[in-house]
Amino acid sequence: VQLQASGGGLVQPGESLRLSCAASGSIFRIDNMNWYRQAPGKQRELVARLSRDNSTNYADSVKGRFTISRDSAKNTMYLQMNSLKPEDTAVYRCNAAITIVQGMGLRSNNYWGQGTLVTVSS
Repeated sequence: VQLQASGGGLVQPGESLRLSCAASGSIFRIDNMNWYRQAPGKQRELVARLSRDNSTNYADSVKGRFTISRDSAKNTMYLQMNSLKPEDTAVYRCNAAITIVQGMGLRSNNYWGQGTLVTVSS
């Protein structure tokens, strides 16, 4: 199973970006899906979470501006980022708990995508 993230780039304050994270492989079910970010010199932080029951959680710093969603048919999750601020500049990584078929049973593993850089600057 692999997670492939895309969509980062350089934007000006106030603009928008949409990050994508596509999961591929022998997937039985995608459970929790998360976006994390890490800015230079700072610890990694959880930006948004989409649980299996479609409940969402957001970091206080992005509430009202970011939206996490998924397309189950495409095994893809998204992070729509609006009204971007310079402090949103970071490397964003997707993360998911994915259940795979292993032998005669199922097993849930945690997977990470590669980082995608978002730079917000005028």
